[in-house]
Amino acid sequence: MAEGKEPPPADKYRAYLQGEVDGAALYHAMADGEQDENRAGVLRKLAQTEERHAAHWRDKLAALGEPVPVLRPGLSARLLGSMARRFGARSVLPIAQALELKDGNAYAAEPEAGNLAADERVHSHTVTELARPGATDAVTGRIMARERWHRGRDGGGSLRAAIFGVNDGLVSNLSLVMGVAGADPGGRFVLLSGVAGLLAGAFSMAAGEYVSVTAQRELFERQIALEREELAIHPEEEQEELALIYQAKGIPAAQAEELAARIIQDKAVALDTLAREELGLNPDDLGSPWGAAGSSFVMFALGALLPVLPYLFTSGAPAVVLSAVLAGLGLATAGAAITLFTGRSALMGALRMLLIGAGAAAITYAVGRLIGVSVG
Repeated sequence: MAEGKEPPPADKYRAYLQGEVDGAALYHAMADGEQDENRAGVLRKLAQTEERHAAHWRDKLAALGEPVPVLRPGLSARLLGSMARRFGARSVLPIAQALELKDGNAYAAEPEAGNLAADERVHSHTVTELARPGATDAVTGRIMARERWHRGRDGGGSLRAAIFGVNDGLVSNLSLVMGVAGADPGGRFVLLSGVAGLLAGAFSMAAGEYVSVTAQRELFERQIALEREELAIHPEEEQEELALIYQAKGIPAAQAEELAARIIQDKAVALDTLAREELGLNPDDLGSPWGAAGSSFVMFALGALLPVLPYLFTSGAPAVVLSAVLAGLGLATAGAAITLFTGRSALMGALRMLLIGAGAAAITYAVGRLIGVSVG
């Protein structure tokens, strides 16, 4: 077959069918090797879904008038199944997760896959939950952990972006100012270079953030729209998927099914829950492109302004020293603020940023000095 040529539909369907047969066999083997009955039940349900997917591809082959083969699991699936039965389901969970991601990516580009891509996405999420340490512990602890993570992402996202924006402006414009000052073209030229660097960097940061957040938001909105469509067309399957996710978190099967049934009755609540549980998204916080662009512009500009300020009032060696001092204070503050997210020592964070900024400034000043001497 020529490189890049699309394989015939029958060949693709047979390959998909083999993958689903392998997946079903692997999940059955993992269930056999799992001692926790709740987790084993989740794995058996995953196996049943894979068998339903296999039936889908058998129907597609039959519709083409192709013979429908009776396939047995491949060598890789049999070996992994043996490992799962011998050493437990956890021994192959990372491999199962990778396989689900691969299938989901393949089905996303396959028009005949229908809602199979969504199923594989749920499978990947469920396997991820099963692979987490303490996945069968009390679900309250898991939910609290997830909520702390969400608060850190949503509540601290703007602050984190602001700190890193200031840091970027400081380091980049300090390096630029010191490089030009090293060449000693005069205070006016250093000031002009610093202002130009401030504006260029701030606009570049703002444009990059706007494009990035816009693309991310459109992707998230598309995923939520697909989830809304699946909820309208296949509410029973969405309920089953939601119950499966809760069961993977450690909720007993009966309670998980009851909880999913109650949630699915309210379409708005169901969509919000599915977006959070299946997609890992917060529908109320998809990001504002203009907000991200504006904050990036302002914070980068504030950081970049510090090395330039002295050149508004003086020039020569005094301006270089004052520029370095102001930038150093800003870098130390930004470095200490970063430790709010890392939990490290504020002093160490400040010293690290000072060393990074000082190193960058010293190198660019030396290069500017060499160029200035050479031109002179």
